[in-house]
Amino acid sequence: MKIPFELAETVAAVVDEGTLDAAARRLHITPSAVSQRIKVLEEQLGRVVLVRSKPVRATEAGAAVIRLARQAALLEHDTLAALGADPDAGGRTSVPLAVNADSLATWFLEPLASLSQRHPVVFELHRDDQDFTAGLLESGTVMGAVTSRATPVAGCRVSGLGAMRYEAVATPAFVERWLGGDRRTSLETAPVVDFDRRDDLQREWLAAEGIDPALPPRHYVPASNDFATAVRLGLGWALLPTFQSHGPLASGELVRLGGRPVDVALHWQQWNLRSPLLDGIADEIVTEGRRVLRRA
Repeated sequence: MKIPFELAETVAAVVDEGTLDAAARRLHITPSAVSQRIKVLEEQLGRVVLVRSKPVRATEAGAAVIRLARQAALLEHDTLAALGADPDAGGRTSVPLAVNADSLATWFLEPLASLSQRHPVVFELHRDDQDFTAGLLESGTVMGAVTSRATPVAGCRVSGLGAMRYEAVATPAFVERWLGGDRRTSLETAPVVDFDRRDDLQREWLAAEGIDPALPPRHYVPASNDFATAVRLGLGWALLPTFQSHGPLASGELVRLGGRPVDVALHWQQWNLRSPLLDGIADEIVTEGRRVLRRA
């Protein structure tokens, strides 16, 4: 059995765009043609590849097809480049990557900007917690990811980047108001800023201090720069990457709460394909990560 490339490409387009209509516009065909392609592929495979939800999502079989489509497009780009043809005459190559919010807000965009000046690519970034970005590799959603997972995802290879250090900080006024008394009692009642309900950095730090992490009241601010702003405005205390806290600490806008800093080891994982384009992207990201992150 062979999977025609245009059928695999159509599945990827539908999942990327979220609807059959949007995929049709991207592929310059009619929605009925998109639907027909999906039907043909599902009949060939004997499996459902898409869940017709809003947005449309891939089944396990669909994820495998999407991975094939992305790998084929990448290899086609590299082959045309090797032949001296313009691989992007019809448009720049889209490269989907996954990255955690704090890396995205601090160091990750610089290597991408450098890459975009040398290669005809556009980047589609998927932001998620570093503990979950590897799942986007497994599903075929992205080609590479910054992740806390050191064990390679099946079909991928991994390179160490370094560690992002976090320190517990707050404004002097917040410390005076909430943390002036007994440290244990104060930390049980002082408001905390969490990124979202999966953010466990503050919980880990509290547990290390002997505090029940469930006790303090919590604000949830799910954007890295806004998260740091919330701490600088005195909404609560939190652990900030040293990238974001260095300046405010030096100026006295923030103060350290003490306790052990938390180092989060980060890794770069990418598909295990010998692709000059993907390898060039990896080299730039890994070089920059090792330059700016702490040695793990």
